[in-house]
Order: sequence, then structure tokens, then C-alpha cells
Amino acid sequence: MTRDDALQQLSHIARERAFGRHVGSDRLIQAGLDALVAGVESPSLALLAGLLRREEPEAPALFDQVLEELGLLFHPPADRRSTKWAMAYWVAGQIADGSLDAAAGTHLIWADIAEDLGYPEELEPLVHCAHNLDGWEESWGVSFEELTGEAVQAAKQFLSKRSPAQAGS
Repeated sequence: MTRDDALQQLSHIARERAFGRHVGSDRLIQAGLDALVAGVESPSLALLAGLLRREEPEAPALFDQVLEELGLLFHPPADRRSTKWAMAYWVAGQIADGSLDAAAGTHLIWADIAEDLGYPEELEPLVHCAHNLDGWEESWGVSFEELTGEAVQAAKQFLSKRSPAQAGS
């Protein structure tokens, strides 16, 4: 893992946590260890990476301290609706760049985002893809890979319609 990969991993986990996704202490510690081995420097990083199993409850606070030191701390928008939209753009970006499985990503948008936003029209293509990928059967005459490709295209299309203000989300 390169230094940039490690920083990207820390940033990714920061967003996951900020959007309310559970990230276990073991994963926080491993990300710290990966970053340390990759040459990332931060006063608290070695403390995070060196936590023992019985010290795992300290990991979230230390992880936040590392993020603060590295300038990677992420604060989602203040209101819940804006946070859900920011999360939708973040998840769609991961689907589009291939860092998140299309079936898992579209399901996340369907179950955790679109529902809370009242199924807005902008998310309908991604929700449709989630339904197709979730219920896919060989008898449909379309491959799972084709449906995955459609989901990636739907994510890219969704991202292309985002306003400049939303691009920073």
C-alpha cells in the first residue's frame, strides 16, 4: 500500500463513520497500521496502530485524532436531508470508480438513502438497478454483468447531473 492509498483509506473510513456507518475498532486500528507502514506521519498514528485488543475502545477517539492531525476529518452537512444527499453522491462515486460493488452500492442507495429522502426522481435509476441486481435470475436473458454495467452507468449519469455546490460533497 502506498502513502496515497493509506491516506485514501483513512479518508474513506472517515466518511463512512461521518455518514453513520459502523466501522469496527479492529478496522480503525488496521487502517492506522497500514498508514504507519506506508509512511504516513502523525503524532497519534503509532498510538492507534499499536492498540491491543483490550484497548480497542480507545480506537475511535484516536482515529479521530489522527484524522484531525492529517487534515482528513470530514463533517457531513448539518441537516439530515443534505447528509443523505452527500452520502448518495459519495456512494455513487464509489460505484462509478469501481471501488464499491455495484450491487452493494445501489442497495445502499435504495435502502439507506432513497427511502429516507422519499424516493426522489434523481435516485430512481439507481433504485431500479438495485431492484434488478437484487432479484436477478438467469432466466431473465440478461447477464448479471450487464446489469452491473447499467448500475455503473446510472451512477455516472447521476454524478454528471450534480451541481458545482454538490460536487464537494
